[in-house]
Amino acid sequence: MSAVAAADLREVRLDAESLQNVTATLAAHAPAHDADASFPWPGIQAVHEAGLLTASVAERDGGRGLSARETVDVFLALGQGDPSVALITAMTVAQHAFQALAQPWPASLYADVLRESAERPTLLNAVRAEPELGAPARGGLPATTARRTADGWSVSGRKGFATGSEGLAYHLVWVVTDETDQRVGHVIVPGDDPGIRIERTWDHLGMRASSTHDVIYDDVRVPFENFNGAPVGTVPNNGSIPGAIALAVPSLYVGVAKAALAAFTEFTRDRIPTSLGRPIATLERIQSVAGEAQAQIVQAELVLSAVAAQADEGRADAASLSLVKLLTSRGAIAVVQGLVAAIGNPGLTRSLPFERHLRDVLCARPHPPQDDAALVAAGRSLLLSPVVERAQRDETPRST
Repeated sequence: MSAVAAADLREVRLDAESLQNVTATLAAHAPAHDADASFPWPGIQAVHEAGLLTASVAERDGGRGLSARETVDVFLALGQGDPSVALITAMTVAQHAFQALAQPWPASLYADVLRESAERPTLLNAVRAEPELGAPARGGLPATTARRTADGWSVSGRKGFATGSEGLAYHLVWVVTDETDQRVGHVIVPGDDPGIRIERTWDHLGMRASSTHDVIYDDVRVPFENFNGAPVGTVPNNGSIPGAIALAVPSLYVGVAKAALAAFTEFTRDRIPTSLGRPIATLERIQSVAGEAQAQIVQAELVLSAVAAQADEGRADAASLSLVKLLTSRGAIAVVQGLVAAIGNPGLTRSLPFERHLRDVLCARPHPPQDDAALVAAGRSLLLSPVVERAQRDETPRST
C-alpha cells in the first residue's frame, strides 16, 4: 500500500441518494457557468466531497477501485447535472485508473497526489492535442519537447484542448525527447509551475465550462522520473483500457439526454396553451416524442450496462468499447434534437435549458474514437482478423 491510508481519502458515496444530491448541486450551478464559461468550482467541490474524484484509486493505494458498472452510474449522474464537470472529473478518474492498471506515476509523486486529494480537489489530465498536430489519436508526433538537462527535463511547447486547464493540479504532457534515440511519452508537471500559462481560447458551442483552453509550457523543469515513455515508433504496453476511460465519456452524454428529457417532461406538464386549455403533455404527438426519447435512452443504457458487464469480466474487446461511444452518442444526440424540435421556439430559448443541453450533447462527436475511426476499427476486426491469422499460419515453417 502507498503512503496514504484508506481512511485518508474521501469516502466514495455511490448510493442513489448521494449521486442524486451531486446531480442536483451540479445542475443548480450549470447555467451560470455555461453563460460566462467560468470554471465550475462549486460542482468540482461537490464531486470531491462525494469522493468521486478518487473513486478509481486502486486498493493497493488506499482506494476502493471503480468497476465499469459503477463508472457508468457515476457519469450518468454527473452528466445529468453538468457535463462540463463530468468531463473534468472523467479525466481525473481516468488517470487514477491508469495508475491502478500500469503505474506510470513515480510512487512518491503519486503518494503526494493522494495526500493532496484527501484535502482538496486535485485534478489531473493528460494534455495531448496540439494546434498544428490536431487529434493525437490520428497519429503523428508532438511538437512539444522534453529537453534533457543536468538534473531532469525542460518542457516547452503549446497544447490545445486541455480540459480542466485552469484547475489542473498536475498536467501529463505528451512530449518527444531531444535525445539521439528519441522517446515519446508523458511528462508530469505541477499545474502551479510559473512556466505554465493558460490562454483562454475555449469559446465553444457547448461544454463551455470545461475550461478546455490552450496551455503554453515555457522551460518547465521537472525531475527525470517524471517522464514515462517509449522509443519513437514503438507502442508502449500499458495493458487494456480501463472501463473508467472507455465508458465515462459515453455515459456522461447519455446523462445529458436524460436531463433534456426530464426538462421536457416538466415543460410539457406545465405548458397550457390558451387554445388548448390543458397541458401539452396530454397530446399524443408530445407523448410519442417522449416515448421515442425514452426508448433511445433505454437502448443507450442497455448498451452501456452490457459492455460494462463485459469489461468487469475482462471480456470487452477494443472494437466493442469503441462502438459504445458511437452508438450512445448517436442516441443521445437524437434524443435532444427530437425534444427541441417538438417544442419549437421554446427549445431554442436561452431562458430554458433545452438549447444548452443541445449544445452540450453535440460535443460528443469530437471525442475519440470519432465515428469513422470506430467503424473502421470494428470493420477491420470483423473482416481481417481471420485473414491475418490464416496468413500467419501459412507463414509458419512446418517441421519435416
